[in-house]
Amino acid sequence: MEAKETKVNSESDYTSIAQSASFQTLLSVKKRFIIPVTIFFFCFYFALPVLTSYSTVLNHKFIGSITWAWVFAFLQFIMTWVLCMIYSKKAEKFDELATKVIQEGGMNQ
Repeated sequence: MEAKETKVNSESDYTSIAQSASFQTLLSVKKRFIIPVTIFFFCFYFALPVLTSYSTVLNHKFIGSITWAWVFAFLQFIMTWVLCMIYSKKAEKFDELATKVIQEGGMNQ
């Protein structure tokens, strides 16, 4: 992928773009995705140290000598990859919306 070079002429251009309906749509769509995913990520991520430090629930055997703590830790790697793949797919829509913002150049329609 190649970065596209865009030219912004002045601060008033930024103001008109930031106030445009297409830019507001872009921000809204991104927030509706990023905020819940971030909350999920932090809850899942910090659950392991909290559960291992303050409870014994993950100390039970899963298979053989492997405990649930190891399974949970491994699932964090899987969760990270899955969230990255989901974000990559969603970023395509974000890019389409960003292109629309650039094409409109901040003109309120």
